[in-house]
Amino acid sequence: MTYFLVYTADRPNSVPLRQDNRDAHIKWLRSDPEVTLHIAGPWLDEDGEMRGSLLIVEAEEKETVEDWLAKDPYRKAGLTASVTVQPYNWVIGGPDQKG
Repeated sequence: MTYFLVYTADRPNSVPLRQDNRDAHIKWLRSDPEVTLHIAGPWLDEDGEMRGSLLIVEAEEKETVEDWLAKDPYRKAGLTASVTVQPYNWVIGGPDQKG
């Protein structure tokens, strides 16, 4: 299994669209047994408004994560402007570490 960092950016002026789809998005986050979610939350702009998401997930391969992301209610609603998926080396504070 490999950890992946997922960074998404929302389209401009889309906070209402994000709020309208938030419950479905949160339910979807734990919907796929092939993708283990470890961390999830919105990143904020300088005014404290949600402008995208940051996730750390675990999966066998990047394509599994990309297939899972294609089903995200935020993406289906047209909220997402960009998505970055990169392998992640979790050095401090990871789920396999003690202390």
